Amino acid sequence: MQIVGYDTAPGDGPAALKVADAGEVERVSLVAGERLAYTLESRHCAGDPWGDGHESCPNPSAPYCDDHTSTWPCARCVGNCTMPRDSCHEEHAVYLAAFAPDVFKVGVTRSWRLDERLREQGADRAAHVRTVEDGRRARRIEAGIAEDIPDRVRVPTKVRGLGESVDGAAWNDLLADFDPIETFAFDYGADLDARPVAETMATGTVVGTKGRVLLLERGGTTYAVDMRDLVGYDATEGASERDVQSSLGAF
Repeated sequence: MQIVGYDTAPGDGPAALKVADAGEVERVSLVAGERLAYTLESRHCAGDPWGDGHESCPNPSAPYCDDHTSTWPCARCVGNCTMPRDSCHEEHAVYLAAFAPDVFKVGVTRSWRLDERLREQGADRAAHVRTVEDGRRARRIEAGIAEDIPDRVRVPTKVRGLGESVDGAAWNDLLADFDPIETFAFDYGADLDARPVAETMATGTVVGTKGRVLLLERGGTTYAVDMRDLVGYDATEGASERDVQSSLGAF
């Protein structure tokens, strides 16, 4: 079997890993309390998962080889496009997102997806600051704000803030330059009293998910796993016996 994808919690159903076996894809629930017991083996291209089916690929590049890598055309758009996609013509929201303790970003999404998009990213707080008629206008505004506020936050940076709270003073200072339409505060249900240990594994009891970060408890330590780092791994059923770093609280 092979781990070929994942779903974050927003949208259809709970968060899940997508595991392919003999051409079929199964969603493995990541609801808190579920037990994962997979041993990761070699890693290669995750191929082409489609619906409940899967076409495997032996190419060594992971998570995807060049043949199976798709580029989202809006990823680096700054509003200089011809709006080639139907979604470009929908109403868009410009937002600010906060990740504990004091990391902030600007972003855009279609207005109806705002709450879902923020949860997909694992934002702790957010503010809807502009509503515009289309994606091109939104990207232009985003590019202007991005001269002062980053437009992306890497997952390792988000992991380093797990178990901490947002710096409220810094967040309020940032919002002072805007007139928010709506503000958000998210609770992902994982009660952490210390920063999890970053690892790549699929063995342990699910504590929860925060965006694409999977939290697993194993041997008294909570681990933070970037689910994208799991994609492409062949896996066998059964708990991994590989030694992993433990937190000080586990001793």
